[in-house]
Amino acid sequence: MHPLLRLGIVALAAGVVATPAVGGEKTYKDLPTEIPARFTPANPGFDYERRTIDIPMRDGVKLHTVVLVPKGATHAGILLTRTPYGADGMGHRSDSPHLGPALRGYDNPADIIVQDGYIRVIQDIRGKNGSEGDFVMNRPPTGHGNPTSIDESTDIYDTIDWLVKHVPESNGKVGIIGISYDGFEAMIATIRPHPALKVAVPINPMIDGWMGDDWFHRGAFRQQMIPYIYGMVNSRQSNIGWTTGYRDDYDLYLRGGSAGDIGRAYGMEALGFWQKLLAHPAYDSFWSDQALDKIAAKEPMTVPTMLVHSLWDQEDNYGDMAVYRALAPRDPGHEKLWLVLGPWRHAKTWENASTIGAIELGSDTGKTFRQTMLRPFLAQYLKDGAPKADIAPVNAFVTGENAWRKLDAWPSSCRAGCAPTMQRWYAEPNGGFGTTVPAQGEDAYVSDPAKPVPYRVRPIQSWSHGVADREDSWPEWLVDDQRQFATRTDVLTYVSPVLEQPLGVSGEPLVHLLASTSGTDSDWVVKLIDVYPDEVEEKPSMGGYQLPVAMEIFRGRYREGYDTPKALEAGKALPYRFPLPTVNHVFQPGHRVMVQVQSSWFPLYDRNPQTFVPNIFNAKPADYVKATQKVVRDGEDGTYVELPVVR
Repeated sequence: MHPLLRLGIVALAAGVVATPAVGGEKTYKDLPTEIPARFTPANPGFDYERRTIDIPMRDGVKLHTVVLVPKGATHAGILLTRTPYGADGMGHRSDSPHLGPALRGYDNPADIIVQDGYIRVIQDIRGKNGSEGDFVMNRPPTGHGNPTSIDESTDIYDTIDWLVKHVPESNGKVGIIGISYDGFEAMIATIRPHPALKVAVPINPMIDGWMGDDWFHRGAFRQQMIPYIYGMVNSRQSNIGWTTGYRDDYDLYLRGGSAGDIGRAYGMEALGFWQKLLAHPAYDSFWSDQALDKIAAKEPMTVPTMLVHSLWDQEDNYGDMAVYRALAPRDPGHEKLWLVLGPWRHAKTWENASTIGAIELGSDTGKTFRQTMLRPFLAQYLKDGAPKADIAPVNAFVTGENAWRKLDAWPSSCRAGCAPTMQRWYAEPNGGFGTTVPAQGEDAYVSDPAKPVPYRVRPIQSWSHGVADREDSWPEWLVDDQRQFATRTDVLTYVSPVLEQPLGVSGEPLVHLLASTSGTDSDWVVKLIDVYPDEVEEKPSMGGYQLPVAMEIFRGRYREGYDTPKALEAGKALPYRFPLPTVNHVFQPGHRVMVQVQSSWFPLYDRNPQTFVPNIFNAKPADYVKATQKVVRDGEDGTYVELPVVR
C-alpha cells in the first residue's frame, strides 16, 4: 500500500483529517481532547463519600460546600466549619482513601470526627473561593454596622436548614467549630441560631479587631498583618501573593515609612477593608458596634458554647476572654457556657502540644483537651443517646506547674471559687521589683523611632512563616527568651529577688504606669516575665531563660478614652491603666519576677511617631522624633503592676 494512502487510513481512523499544505507536506486538525467533559472518581477503598454542593441562601447566592460522609453512616451528627481559607483544601487529601488523613491540617479535629463518626461539612463563606456573593471582612450581624438583611448568621441558618433536610445520613443535629476567622464564624452562629444548631466551639476567635485581636491592640496597629489583609481582600481566591525582597521584615517596614505609606506602595488603596482601617484608627462606632462580645451580651443564650483560649495566642488573645466575661454572669447554673484555657499558641489545639517553643509542658495537652473535654462535650449534643459530659465549667492549664485544674468560674484557683487577690508589685530603685512601697524617683530612656525595639531577635520573618519555615517559628514568638531585649538602653527592666515560695497568678494583671514623655504621643509596652534560675540542671539550655507570661502594648493618645485620641502634655507624668492578657501561671521557687517597659515593639506594631498627628497611618518622616521617656516612682501612686495572686 502506498505510504500516503496508509497515513490517510490511520488519520481517518483517529478522526483526524489531513489537508494539503504548501510544499507537499500535510497539516492536521487539532487532536481531540483526552479529558472527558465530566469525570467521576471511582474512589476504590475509600471509607467516606465526598460530596460538593452549592447551597442556596435566601437571597439566591450559592455557597460552595464540601460534605464528607463516613461510609455506612446513619443518624450521624454534623460538624460544620465555615472558612475563608478554601473548603476544598481543608477537606481533601489525594494520597489516602481514609477520612482521617483527608482531614489532617488546619481546623479539623480529625481524631474526634473519625472516632465518633461525624459528618464533616466545610463551607466557603460568602465571597471567598468557590462561593458566590460579596466578601466583607468579618461581616457583622445585621443592625451592627450592617444595613443589609444578610449576615453570617443568616448564611449559617440557611446552610444548617439545607443540611438537615438534604443529608439523609444525619440525625438532624449540627455543631459548629472553628479557629480564628473560622472561630469568629462559630461564635456568630450563636446569634439568632437555627434550632438544629446544638453546640458551638469557637477556638481563638476574632471578636474585637481593635481592642486586642488581629488588627490593633489597645490602639497600636499590628502592621505585620498587612500581608494577610492584602491576600484576603485582593481576590476571591486569595491567589495574589504578597512579595518582598527583604529577608528581615524589620528592614521592610522601617524603610517603608508609616503603615499607610506601605499600603500605598502595594496599591492597597483599592482594597475596601484597608480603606476602612485607614478611616477608623480610633475605637469609634465602626469597631464597637461590631464587637461580638458586646453583641452576644445582648442576645439570648440558647446554644451550649465552649470557648477555647490559648494562653500564648499570638493573634487573637483578647476576644474569647472578652466573650467569657460578658456571658459568664448570665449563666450562673453553668448550663450554656464552658471555658478552656490551654498552654498553646494560636491554632495549636489539633496538634501534638507537649511543648511550646523551648517550654516543655509535661504531656500532650492538645490530646488531653480533645479527648477528655472536647470529645465528650460534642458527643453530648450531637450523638444520639450520648451521656451528659462530665466537664467542669472551666478547665484551665497552669503554666509553670504543668497541670490542669477543674474550676467553676474564672478567674479562680479552686473548684469552690477561690478568687485571686490583686497584689501590688512596684517598680523599685535600681531596677528592683517587689511589694514594698518605694521612695520617689524615676527611670529614663530615649525612644528613637529610627531604631525601634524589635519584638523578637532579628532577622524577623513574615507573620506567615510557620514552624516549617524557620527553626524558632513565628507562631510561638510569645514564648521567646526576652533577655536579648533587656540589654537595650531603651528598655527598662525591673526584677524581684529570688522567690522562696511559689507565686501563682490567675486572671488579668493590671498595669498602673505613671510616666512622662518629651513628645506629644507615645506607646507603652509592658511585659510580665518569669526569669528562670541561672542553672537548670534538668535542662541546662533553660538557664536564665526569660519566659514571657503576659505582654501588651498601649497607645498613649487613648489614655483618656479609646474613642478620643488626644495629644499628651510633654514632660508631664501621666497615669496609664491597661490590662495584660489573661495568665494562669506559677512562678516557682528559685525563679524571679520581671517587668520590662519600652516604647516600641517593631515591626509587629507600627511605630508611634512620638509627635501627635491626627492619624498615624498618614504620619510623615518629619513627625518621627526621639523622645525621653520617664517611668515615675511615687510611693503608692507611682508605677506598679497588680498581680492576681492565688494561694
